[in-house]
Amino acid sequence: MRKPTPERVHGVPSPTQLLKDGDASACVTRQYTGTAGKDTNCQAGVSLHLASDRASAVIDWRLFLPESWDPASPKADPAKVARRGPCGIPAEVGHVEKWQLALDMIDETRSWGIDVPLAVADGGYGDTAAFRLGLEERGLDYVVGISTTTTAQPEGARPHIPPYGGRGPRPQPGYPEPAQTVKKLVVEAGRQAAKPVQWREGSRPGSGRSGFKRMYSRFVALRIRPAGCEIRKACDGQELPVRWLLAEWPATEPEPVQFWLSSLPADTALATLVRTAKLRRIEHDYREMKQALGLAHFEGRTWRGWHHHVTLVSVAHAFCTLQRLTRSPKETAPA
Repeated sequence: MRKPTPERVHGVPSPTQLLKDGDASACVTRQYTGTAGKDTNCQAGVSLHLASDRASAVIDWRLFLPESWDPASPKADPAKVARRGPCGIPAEVGHVEKWQLALDMIDETRSWGIDVPLAVADGGYGDTAAFRLGLEERGLDYVVGISTTTTAQPEGARPHIPPYGGRGPRPQPGYPEPAQTVKKLVVEAGRQAAKPVQWREGSRPGSGRSGFKRMYSRFVALRIRPAGCEIRKACDGQELPVRWLLAEWPATEPEPVQFWLSSLPADTALATLVRTAKLRRIEHDYREMKQALGLAHFEGRTWRGWHHHVTLVSVAHAFCTLQRLTRSPKETAPA
């Protein structure tokens, strides 16, 4: 197995929540956390990971500042704003959406001379058209999760200009049919469009050469034109861009279960789309950092202290990852 090359290392932004009992720590607010499965007091951090097929490590962090902590926001909470001073939150730090924090970290990482050729993200980012447009403006390809309600036109759809009635402004180009949800497009393609793909080895014992069972499912890949007002505005009356729609449709399920949108080239192989979409090692990173390296154990309350803590945890995690790769026969065996 070849060692990871720069072309196979991707940038993966992801959020995580750190539970808090009180409300005095920097940027704590009541919000949903998957850790507890409900709304509760927590801090939300956004991290950027470099990931390959075999390993990943976090290289940048941002502490998410909720609107209630931003004195310039109409949703500002006076009690939380008053906590900014004791928490040492810089005056210039205001509320910024998580997807924008992810773009900022990508920019910072590239300013360090680290190439980030491809971004992979879950639906929390992929559903935001502004995030996808931001990646495209930076010349970055992406594979991002999306929800079933994301709308698009079929690849063959073309805009047309309705006849001018002679009064008022002339009509603008538009698509004759309304956009459909990505789920409907895949269902219309039919179960027969789903192809089997194996994308990586799992952790369960199997009969393969490595001794582990390979991950397997069925996938549909369609060429579509993502819709939405932000996309239409960015196109400025031109045709909507063509992108990949990838959907996982297991043989045991009556309908697709997961969807992704990708800007990878039209000749990208299905196996490459699937392998990239499934490159979600981030949950493993968080689990290791929280359970073994103390990410969730920080008891300080300051802005600087939080960033100091996550930086040290990230360095420790990177060290453990490098040690694991060095000792792994999968990485050192010949191709």
